[in-house]
Amino acid sequence: MFQEERMQLIIEHLRKHNRISADEIVSLFDVSRDTARRDLIKLEEQDAIIRTRGGAILPSPPREYISYKDRLLHVSEEKRAIGKLAAAMVRQGENIILDSSTTVQACAEHLNGKSCTVITNSIHSADLLSNHSAVHIRLLGGKVDKEQRYVYGASVIETLSHYYVDKAFIGIGGITMDGFSASEEEGKIKQKMMQAAKEVFVLADHSKFDKRYGYRFADWSLIDVLITDQWPSDEWRNFLNEQQVEILIPEPTEDKEL
Repeated sequence: MFQEERMQLIIEHLRKHNRISADEIVSLFDVSRDTARRDLIKLEEQDAIIRTRGGAILPSPPREYISYKDRLLHVSEEKRAIGKLAAAMVRQGENIILDSSTTVQACAEHLNGKSCTVITNSIHSADLLSNHSAVHIRLLGGKVDKEQRYVYGASVIETLSHYYVDKAFIGIGGITMDGFSASEEEGKIKQKMMQAAKEVFVLADHSKFDKRYGYRFADWSLIDVLITDQWPSDEWRNFLNEQQVEILIPEPTEDKEL
């Protein structure tokens, strides 16, 4: 079988099964691991696949732009559950950072009654937390993105470099075994937020796994805890164990049918 034929069959397998391992290529096409590796390298060069540890996945389709207001109106139950569990990680008297992602804003919604200091670049979170008398708010100053309702720019990054906080809660655009991605402007801020914290929590629902989003802002060495809505694959769980990253999953709500 010619390489081009085999590569086409690899793509067809991925369309049916979402991922393929090098071992599966060896078994399916009776080739060596070196041949399997060369096939994957060539497919990656053609932007037909994304290589992962031990195999490959298909690239994500182009992301449909959803406005910030629409994202706020349609925060999923999974994101709300992740946010609620994240809020439970905050202890009385702690200084924490919340970024401007909608999943992290779901965390802000559940901070009521906790005496803590919140540093954020999210105008929405600051507004929401202003109703909680026990929460002290420090809204970072800089340029205002009116559509996304967050503050950004060099002054935000410079101010963050002076903070030391107990915990940072960070949302992401995409998560792969190479690290975390978002838009470039947001990514630079998220990186500084992570560097300011003793403990970093990444909040990501299952749809963010194996997706890239423009700008890689951090690798796994900066992460302590991943809060997501369902257990990832065995491959991911083994990887997270190697990275010494703890996984937290919200308890299912009682009103959901099994």
